[in-house]
Amino acid sequence: MRIISGELKGANIFLTKNKNTRPLKDMVRESIFNLLIHSNKISFDINKSKVLDLFSGTGSFGLECLSRKAEKVFFIEKEKDAIRILKKNIKKLGLENKIKIFTDDVFEIIKKNNLLNSKFNLIFCDPPFRNSNIKVLFDLLFENKILKKDGIIILHRNKNFKEELPDYFKIIDERSYGVSKIIFGRF
Repeated sequence: MRIISGELKGANIFLTKNKNTRPLKDMVRESIFNLLIHSNKISFDINKSKVLDLFSGTGSFGLECLSRKAEKVFFIEKEKDAIRILKKNIKKLGLENKIKIFTDDVFEIIKKNNLLNSKFNLIFCDPPFRNSNIKVLFDLLFENKILKKDGIIILHRNKNFKEELPDYFKIIDERSYGVSKIIFGRF
């Protein structure tokens, strides 16, 4: 796996061998960023943005954001092996001063509002496909007001799953890649 574009383009990143962590494929990541940057529907500027990477795994999405000049990325991951690899990737790429890692359950961190009173331009949600609490997650994000006005939420799911999404979540675009479905939206 590698960084696709930006200052760190071509840098290889480490992956975990743990089957509980599902890496976001290069092609899907590249498609997400192409849509963020070039879509008339979305029109998002990653430059100097603050990003929240939920269920971050080894960090491929957040690291890609930093390579493309995001200001700061907050990673939330509870899987110990994934955290170890995430820290290894951050150190290898020299990004320690641009990140914050939270090593607990995503729902608990958001529920307790432990994100240092931060608001984010972009929230990337990549829960395990078997996780069916998407509406609960979105309710917590919405109630805690951590998405900035005009911010974007990206949800990565299995394309065969029918998600129950709240009415206040407005879908901007939806794409499928292999078994993946990517949903872009706003509150």
